[in-house]
Amino acid sequence: MYINSGYLHNSLLDFKDKTRPLVVGSCGTYRLIKQPRLPTYRPKGRIDYQLLYIASGKGHFFLDNKEEIIDAGHMILYRPREMQKYIYYGTDQTEVYWVHFTGNRVKNILKEYHLFESASVIQVGNSPEYHQIFRKMIQELQLTKPHYEEYLSLLLNELFLLISRHHPESSRQNRYLQKEMELAAQFFNEHFTEEISIEDYSASRHMSTCWFIRNFKRYHNLTPMQYILNLRITNAKTLLRTTTYSVSEVASIVGYDNPLYFSRLFKKQVGIPPSDFRNQAVPPDDFIHNKKP
Repeated sequence: MYINSGYLHNSLLDFKDKTRPLVVGSCGTYRLIKQPRLPTYRPKGRIDYQLLYIASGKGHFFLDNKEEIIDAGHMILYRPREMQKYIYYGTDQTEVYWVHFTGNRVKNILKEYHLFESASVIQVGNSPEYHQIFRKMIQELQLTKPHYEEYLSLLLNELFLLISRHHPESSRQNRYLQKEMELAAQFFNEHFTEEISIEDYSASRHMSTCWFIRNFKRYHNLTPMQYILNLRITNAKTLLRTTTYSVSEVASIVGYDNPLYFSRLFKKQVGIPPSDFRNQAVPPDDFIHNKKP
């Protein structure tokens, strides 16, 4: 049997950590070559989460007191305190990757990616990307390079994202959401100098306003209005630093008819008024004296 694994702080004990969003406790792989069988039975489960990936062969899992044969290309999720009983047989030439994890955002992360919502087993296909991420996590746990714990959480989050993309039940919805959110961002980038109604835009795309705002924030980490505001302030900073337009002219260019309102917004976002921002040390060559932005 081939085995390769790594454990956080070299501890084989499972643990719960609610101080961080996502924590990888251990990761490893088994490949049965001559070993006839490899059983696992945890009647009270573990206190962390476990994700198993059948990379080749098959596994015999006892779910809801019934044996199910799970083929390669599937992933199985065990939640905390959930009974675990499964067996790998050498004749099946089984290869399995596993990762144990915990954190205060695990439930939300799985929900955001629409993973394991209706079942503990999902079909994800056989992708080399899965193998690479598991191997990287094992290596990071073994080498403990600087900031490896943060990198482990990023790798696991990347794994969730890839699963979500390949999972048949969620991929269609994700492609639709991704397309709509990219179109919205493109529209805002092209029209941020104009008056934009989020209600009108969402209605034009046959979406409810609340649904659109929620999903836009999920994809871009900003609400639509925050995204538009960021575009306006970013471009205003560029104009203030690279042109001789007055503050009133800059306000008008980026979409604000009221220069006083623009100045208040600018100060709130940047920390200083537009005039002070302009007066900060800037190389003379950075100004465009013919007022072309």
